[in-house]
Order: sequence, then structure tokens, then C-alpha cells
Amino acid sequence: MSPPEDARSDPIALPSVDRVLRIPGIAALIDRHGHAFVASEVRRLLADWRRAFVEHKPPPMSEREDAAIVRCIASSIATRASPSLRPVFNLTGTVLHTNLGRALLCDAAAEEAAKVGRLPVNLEFDVVSGERGDRDSLIEALVCELTGAEAATIVNNNAAAVLLTISALGARREVVISRGELVEIGGAFRMPDVMRCAGAKMVEVGTTNRTHPADYRGAITRRTALILKVHTSNYVVQGFTAAVGEAELATIAHDAGLPFAIDLGSGSLVDLSRFRLPREPLVQDALASGADIVTFSGDKLLGGPQAGLIVGKRELVARIRKHPLKRALRVSKLTLAALERTLALYRDPERLAHTLPTLRFLTRPAADISAAAERTVDPLRKALGDSFEVAVGPVASQIGSGALPVESIPSTGIRIRSRRAKATGRHLNALASALRELPIPVVGRIEDSALVLDLRMLDDVAAFVAQLDRLDLPQ
Repeated sequence: MSPPEDARSDPIALPSVDRVLRIPGIAALIDRHGHAFVASEVRRLLADWRRAFVEHKPPPMSEREDAAIVRCIASSIATRASPSLRPVFNLTGTVLHTNLGRALLCDAAAEEAAKVGRLPVNLEFDVVSGERGDRDSLIEALVCELTGAEAATIVNNNAAAVLLTISALGARREVVISRGELVEIGGAFRMPDVMRCAGAKMVEVGTTNRTHPADYRGAITRRTALILKVHTSNYVVQGFTAAVGEAELATIAHDAGLPFAIDLGSGSLVDLSRFRLPREPLVQDALASGADIVTFSGDKLLGGPQAGLIVGKRELVARIRKHPLKRALRVSKLTLAALERTLALYRDPERLAHTLPTLRFLTRPAADISAAAERTVDPLRKALGDSFEVAVGPVASQIGSGALPVESIPSTGIRIRSRRAKATGRHLNALASALRELPIPVVGRIEDSALVLDLRMLDDVAAFVAQLDRLDLPQ
């Protein structure tokens, strides 16, 4: 479609929406994406041109030719029609990166979630009796088998699990907790705020660094409903410290006729020390120590989908399950399907380091990571040219998502340093931005005046290298 004659003398004259929609190339886009969507993109393009004329920055006449219009519309549609969630290369060194989706699902979990998403399933239907069922019953037996709990219920994350537990067991009454355990997790989610939202009065005992049994006993009154212990997974208090153990706290609570709950956060179901990793508290041990309720995450060390698991005594879990908030916090069939497949892997702990992606990356052999580095470094040097110094060397990975915050795992990475004498920080930031603009964004970390790409989680070296020729280097 050539510009109309009047456009040659009057540069602000633009084709109508209807005229643009009749271009053959646009018709092909309509066949694929629908008339309404394509028409809205045409209107957007013409509106942008009108603004450009007003600002005295009109596009050249060649940009208003048929072929250019089709390219502009096709590009805009491709961007807007693409899913917002995109795969990235996580080269940050944090295996369970909260901002990058935490745990990766095993193949069986992902496939099961996809399958039940496409089909009707017995989510809340008892196929034997033909009556309404309970979605918790689908995996409750498996959770109890693995943890030793009497009962279990599932909500959408561990924050919800803690909120629901306190609401069901401590609303309008007092909940006793050590001052040293008043945690704040990501997004300014604070334990005092949870208590307030749950309708409970928080009673702090002890000091930031030392809490004793007498502190708990002295805080118990007729209004006390619950003693809560929180695993401080995202920070460590060191030095002159004291804390009351779980077994002793359970005794204090039970002597007073109170339930004892533990928020474990990461919630490991297997002793990580058997894989030569730092040990995290086990759900089984927390229950064995006398806890009546334990809450933990599904998408952290457990390695499954986002979920919050509440396990413990049957009578207390029943009270929690009946609370009105439970319906608001329940999980979908997709989560239940993925969680069940993930939990089933724990029946074969000997192969867990191979079948569970989280554990596989945490225990990845050093030789494998080094091999990935050697296959990556030369193509990266070629792509970056003379502006950057690229070197392979040791780096430190971490588990992430609040687990073992002061522990690190030896890894291998690539350190990229700017060769510029000035503004090296801006140069590195510009490179980090360019890497994030690749078809599969590359996310690393900047430390010690270098951009570090930790290769612990780089599985597909070929895909990483293949896109380097599209890297737009900073000037």
C-alpha cells in the first residue's frame, strides 16, 4: 500500500485502520491472531505515528510503506502475544532463587500437572461412593507416610500455612514466641504482621540472642493458646546465644495443656548431610520431638511446586482444615498432582540425588560444572571481544530461599571484568543488561567488580552458546 497522494504533500496524512487491515500481510496475521487483536495493534501503531508528528519526529515515508507496516505490526504482536513467564538461564549461583521460581519440578511432576490440567479429575469426588470428596485426601496418606504425622493438609505456600495455623488455633488469644524468632522473609512478610492478621496477640519472650525455658513458662496465662517456634532459616544469631530445644518446648507446652507448633520454613524431608551438604532440620525430627503441628514449604528443599504443608496431630489438623480461611488458601489440582509426584520420589531416597532436580543441582559433581565452564568460556570470549576479560575460576553457590544463609557450596564460574579504566561499573551493568535481553535471558550476579556467571545450574550449554551471536555489546 503506497502512501496516498495527499500524504506526499501533507506528511501528517495517515492511512485508515480499515485500509491497513486490507494489506495481504496483515490478513495473514488476522488469520492467526484474530481480527480484534490485530486491529488494536494497528490503532496503536497509527496513534504512535500521530504522536510522533505532534512532537515533530515523524517516521520517514518509507516506514509507512506496506512492507514496513506489516513488519511493525508483526513485531508488536509477537512481543505482546508472547507469554510473560519466560525461561531464563539461572547463573546466579542460588539454586532455589525466589525471584526465578525456586525449585524446578521433576519431569514426572511437570507431566502429571499438565495431564490433569487437560482432563476432568476426581479432585473433590469419591469415585467409590459417588459422593463429594476432600482434595486433601488425595495425598494426605503419602505425606503422613513420609513425615510420620497423623494428618496433613495443604495450602498455597508456607506463609499461608503459618497464617492458617495461628488463625485456627490462636485467634483472639495469645501466642508465645521467642524474640529471636520474629523473622522477616522476602517481601517484608513479618511474623508480627502474621500474628496480627491471624487475630492473635503475640507474646514475645526472652531477648534477641537468649531465650530460656523459664521465659516460656512465665509467659503462659489462661489466655495462652499456642507456643510457636520459628526456624530462623534466613539468618543466624551467633555468639552469646541460648535457645530452648524443641523437645523441651514441647514438654513446657504439653504440661500447660497447650499445643506446640513449629514453622520449619524450608522443610527438608531427607538428611542433606548424607549428600555432603549442610544439614537442615527435618520435618520428621520436629514431629518426633513432640511438635503437634509443623508447617513447611513445598517449593524449597522439598523440591516441588509452591505449596504450604501443615502436618501433625489429627485433632489439630482437623480444626485447621475446618477454618474458613482454608478454602481461600487451598491449592489447585495442578499443585496437588505435581506435589504427589514429587513426594513419591522420596520413597526411593537412594536415587533422590538423580531424580529430584533441586538435589541434583545441589550435589552436581565439580567435574561436571568445570566441564560446562570449559565449553562455555571460549565462545563467551569470542562474543565479548577485547572489551572484557573472561576467566574461569572457583565461585561459591548457595541453596537460597532462606535455607542455610551462611553456608556456601564450592562451584565453578566465569568472571567477566571490564578492561575500561573508567566507568567499569556502568560497563558491567550494561553487559548484564545485554545478557538479560537475549532470547533466553542470562541472569548472573555482580560482585568484586566482576560479572559472575556461576555454572552450577547450566544444563544446556549448547543453547547458551548458540544465542551468544545475538548479544548486543554495550558501547
